[in-house]
Amino acid sequence: MATHTKEEKLKAFGDFLDVLDTLRVKCPWDAKQTNESLRPNTVEEVYELADALIAEDQPNIRKELGDVLLHVAFYSKIGEEKGEFDIADVCNSLVEKLKFRHPHIYGDVHVNNAEEVSQNWEQIKLKEKKGNKTVLGGVPSALPALIKANRIQEKVQNVGFDWEEAHQVWGKVKEEISEVEAEITNGNKEDLEGEFGDLLFSVVNAARLYGVNPENALEKTNKKFIKRFNYIESKAKEAGKNLKDMTLAEMDELWNQAKKL
Repeated sequence: MATHTKEEKLKAFGDFLDVLDTLRVKCPWDAKQTNESLRPNTVEEVYELADALIAEDQPNIRKELGDVLLHVAFYSKIGEEKGEFDIADVCNSLVEKLKFRHPHIYGDVHVNNAEEVSQNWEQIKLKEKKGNKTVLGGVPSALPALIKANRIQEKVQNVGFDWEEAHQVWGKVKEEISEVEAEITNGNKEDLEGEFGDLLFSVVNAARLYGVNPENALEKTNKKFIKRFNYIESKAKEAGKNLKDMTLAEMDELWNQAKKL
């Protein structure tokens, strides 16, 4: 695909906004949408984009990016109708924020690497007018727990609250495993839940320290497990067997076959 010029990109974006304006007036479904009604769909669209990204499905990434862009523009259109802001305000605010948060590009700050950029970013956000008053104040409460744990650890790392060496985290992981085992022995379900949480948090921390995004890693394992289990199920059906009637040894044999595919 040929690279489009800036003028072509601007025309495409303008055409898209024109279509949205038309649909907002002439389509009964589009006309009745509100921030509240769109929100669940927006969450779904972002997850669909995440699926396409982890699968590296370029045609689907392009499609899902379009769906997410539609929602950004739709909320901006609703804001315009309320007389509060429009898509230009959204873009202008973003440009202003990006320039402010990149003083090593638009100012006189010097950085040596991406890690220093991240550290500066967190410090700058604390100084912004109406910005976060605390280091963890900007972590959305609605984030899924795994993603939230990783984001919390990234933020505190940027202000120096971190292990000096990555290998040191394994002592903490082993400690948390021991505490889980102790609570299993004690039989206190509530305390056991808390210790499992601590263990998961420490494993997320370990992944971060070794440059692995835990959300992506776990999702890839989810997909791998689904593929292998689907193989077991399909082979069982071919043999006329019900999974519930199969022994664990029989399923393990099929699992090992699936691992070789």
